Amino acid sequence: QVQLVESGGGLVQPGGSLRLSCAASGFIISINSMGWYRQAPGKQRELVASVTTRGSTNYANYADSVKGRCTISRDNAKKTVLLQMGSLKPADTAVYYCNADQIVGWPPKSTNHYWGQGTQVTVSS
Repeated sequence: QVQLVESGGGLVQPGGSLRLSCAASGFIISINSMGWYRQAPGKQRELVASVTTRGSTNYANYADSVKGRCTISRDNAKKTVLLQMGSLKPADTAVYYCNADQIVGWPPKSTNHYWGQGTQVTVSS
């Protein structure tokens, strides 16, 4: 089992910045991807950003809505993923969920998907 704990959410004014952190613990081997999703009330969950590791290289992917405003990073031990968000807009208001994908077996046979409990981000005056 893998546990994901998010932190850094809260209330921020439009144009402000926020840093979200997600720490993984437990059986954390073979986690090839970590990222952030968000879900606003009445809307579907959507990808914000993710980092996928291939060998020693990390590849970042961003949703069009946050490109240029967000930076995702992952530590060398692949235990923590950070999301630095700037120029925040009211449309960014949502519950943000950390995600981790774990490869089972090698060669890979399947993938386990883990989710954090979510952290609220509210962008409002």
